[in-house]
Amino acid sequence: MTTTTPARTRLALFALALGGFGIGTTEFVAMGLLPDMARDLEPALWDASPEQAIGRAGWIITAYAAGVVAGAPTIAAVVARYPRKTVLTVLAAAFTFGTVTSALAPTFETVVAARFVAGLPHGAYFGIAALVAARLMGPGKRGQAVAFVLAGLTIANVIGVPTITYLGQQTGWRVAYLAVAALFALSTVAIVAFVPRSPGDPTATMRRELGAFGRPAVWFALLTGALGFGGFFAVYSYVSPLATEITGTSESMVPIALVVLGLGMTAGNFVGGRLADRGALRAVFQLFGVFVVALLVLIAGAGSLAGLLLGLFLVGGAAAALSPAIQTRLMDVAGDSQTMAAALNHSALNMGNALGAFLGGIVIAAGWGYLAPSWLGLVLCVPGVLCAALGWAATRGGVPPHGTTAGPADARVESGSAAR
Repeated sequence: MTTTTPARTRLALFALALGGFGIGTTEFVAMGLLPDMARDLEPALWDASPEQAIGRAGWIITAYAAGVVAGAPTIAAVVARYPRKTVLTVLAAAFTFGTVTSALAPTFETVVAARFVAGLPHGAYFGIAALVAARLMGPGKRGQAVAFVLAGLTIANVIGVPTITYLGQQTGWRVAYLAVAALFALSTVAIVAFVPRSPGDPTATMRRELGAFGRPAVWFALLTGALGFGGFFAVYSYVSPLATEITGTSESMVPIALVVLGLGMTAGNFVGGRLADRGALRAVFQLFGVFVVALLVLIAGAGSLAGLLLGLFLVGGAAAALSPAIQTRLMDVAGDSQTMAAALNHSALNMGNALGAFLGGIVIAAGWGYLAPSWLGLVLCVPGVLCAALGWAATRGGVPPHGTTAGPADARVESGSAAR
């Protein structure tokens, strides 16, 4: 990476976060528009049973998440050796195409397929962007670099998702997705304009990157993230019916509820980044405890508007704080497979997205009510903490320091030669 001025560094970090903003918007906007999508794509089922139609529409969320899970390790393994700016540009352009395709797909089945394809670049983008941000910010700030890139995703929940949700409610969900595609086009231009050239790792091979899967601690970290995020997405996927049916608010309050949840995510993300730099695994245990308390507050208070908003703020904050902690943990235990590790966090997050949306849809369709996904989130915390404990046990002998496991391109970060 060439030497950059502080101003150019800030613009580069902004460009990376802007891509995250677009990703957060395209991933989460379906939560607020799920009833509209169900009504439009499954009109007969909607007329017969809105609950079943909404539960089935949850597959749209699940399909995107499945695309992330499939694409993150595959793309990360293939592109690790290529220049990172080039890879990020291609991935941002692919998001633009995939989101336009989602907006134009004519049937429920083709929308599901388009969302799967649109999710493929997600994990690789965040993983590579995190590595670039870490080199820009300098040594000792991996957790904060991860949090900065993820800030685009969390801020999307404050600004992008509520705004696009409102647009979709007024003009149709397809227009909303076209607006998201415009965000991706803008982020593509920003990456080209502001991100400095950054080499890949010339020694990287697909075999070496895939070697991360041979480490038990990596698997335990992935499962910890998937289960923790599964509890979050069980709640988030069905925020709209939770607000309208349990709290009794109007549909116009849904964007406000999403803003509050997004504010919690934004605050939690930066807290999680700082905690991760002090000890990633310890932060994971601490934040699971906070997450349990947040879910209990939501369950107890969802009957009132104040209780709903407080609960959503706390749930969003605790879940978002887990993300940089788990990504840093993955980078700690992945050895030489740093590109893979940086991407895998988003596989874990979206395994949770798929799991939470799917299981949440099941409990709603079964007639257990719109509060049932919040109880499901509590249940998923138990195996999540257990996996974190097993991951700790797998590395009790010590984890090789990052500086000795990173590839050549990243090792320079630890020696202080990263551009600032």
